[in-house]
Amino acid sequence: MAIISILQTVFGNLAPFHLLSFSALFGSQLYQTFVVTKVAFTTLPRPAYIKFQKTIFPVYFHGQSLLLILTAVTFPTHGPLSLIQQKSDWIPFAVSGVASTLNFFIYGPRTRQLMLDRAQQGTVDAKVTGLDGPSEEMALLKKKFSRSHAMCIHLNLISVGALLWYTWRLASHLQY
Repeated sequence: MAIISILQTVFGNLAPFHLLSFSALFGSQLYQTFVVTKVAFTTLPRPAYIKFQKTIFPVYFHGQSLLLILTAVTFPTHGPLSLIQQKSDWIPFAVSGVASTLNFFIYGPRTRQLMLDRAQQGTVDAKVTGLDGPSEEMALLKKKFSRSHAMCIHLNLISVGALLWYTWRLASHLQY
């Protein structure tokens, strides 16, 4: 709450900060989801893609969480106190926050580790001669990875949907 008071004292109005932080949040989420991931997957060789993914997603999940908090804190006119007054304002934040938190703490790290385990198992399997298809360990890792990765994707899309809902709500408040 001290941050809100300082921002209001210095700048008088939280609306520009709210709009900037929300724009950065939604824009980065759309760009990462629909551009960066697709381009990296189609252009990078598999080892480089794995290295890129293990580096970019922790940064993405941290940024997403920070921008979501900043957007909630700068909600006009009194930050979170104003945000909780109407369900149609706070529900999209709650949905996006839950999805982001699950990805940040559970599914993101789990998927990252399973991706690394899969790459390591691929190296082990390559050294073993006489394998017909993937080893049992690799098949199990692929199955676990697919489930965890699917959860990351679905949670991210839920968050995008919630923010799209909030975008509609925010745009309806604009006056020309």
